[in-house]
Amino acid sequence: MIPTLIVLAILMAIFFYAISMYNKLVSKRNMVEEAWSSIDVQLKRRSDLLPNLIQTVKAYMTHEEGLLSKIADLRSKSIAARQVSDQSKVELDMTRTLGQLFAIAENYPDLKANQNFMHMQQQLTELEDHIQMSRRYYNGSVRDFNTRIESFPDLLIASMFNFGKRDFFELENEIDRQVPQVNFGNS
Repeated sequence: MIPTLIVLAILMAIFFYAISMYNKLVSKRNMVEEAWSSIDVQLKRRSDLLPNLIQTVKAYMTHEEGLLSKIADLRSKSIAARQVSDQSKVELDMTRTLGQLFAIAENYPDLKANQNFMHMQQQLTELEDHIQMSRRYYNGSVRDFNTRIESFPDLLIASMFNFGKRDFFELENEIDRQVPQVNFGNS
């Protein structure tokens, strides 16, 4: 009788430990999804701001139509992207192209003096900061989740319930990691 109770107690402890591991994995997965949602919100805010920026700039930059079209195209791709890797590539291109736009804006003194443009430029800068913070939070959540599902004994539960690795939101090229040199001075 006592050996049966001991075996039963051990099985119950293993069962509750497995439930605890499963709940922790679900919690980490939900953190990753919440972090991605935060990035998605910031990218949506930026996508909503871009048409206004393009309209303001169009009036001044008659010779830069190709760049403005590229921004509009990237905006569409950003909205349509569903995978982290696809979104990563589009956002890298968007950041580069916006940097080009602001660098070219230096050649248009009337545009630089336009209050709407200045306000949108400030909003975009703040949004880029928020996107970067959201990326860091997302990548931290992905790191914690991936570590958990690859660590023993959690990997047993993770593989049993199909918890798969998540992709990081990262830059693919070392050159892209360098900070672009863009002058926003008032000179």
